[in-house]
Amino acid sequence: MDKLEQYRTAIQKLLTDYASQDYHASDPDIETQLLFDTERDHYQWMDIGWQELRRVYHSIIHLDIKDGKIWLQQNLTEFNPAEELVAMGIPREDIILGLHPPYKRPYTDYGVA
Repeated sequence: MDKLEQYRTAIQKLLTDYASQDYHASDPDIETQLLFDTERDHYQWMDIGWQELRRVYHSIIHLDIKDGKIWLQQNLTEFNPAEELVAMGIPREDIILGLHPPYKRPYTDYGVA
């Protein structure tokens, strides 16, 4: 399996595992959606629906693959997807914490871009 396919597979497995533990599972008015765009390499876990009169439309976790690196763009969970990707064999330098500003990235244990 080439590097890009390995990264796609790891991201899809990670998001599928996370979404199966969804904290909204007991609420029938909130739908969990997994969005896997393997052509443009955008991957998201979304919660969509209603809580009484309040609209729920959240990107819970968003990952992209850009220039051969995995970019963590959003994480509204207690999970640590970057560390779990490392445990799946993804090199730390190939994980970019895009949710941090560029000046902070050199101080993380992950890649910089």
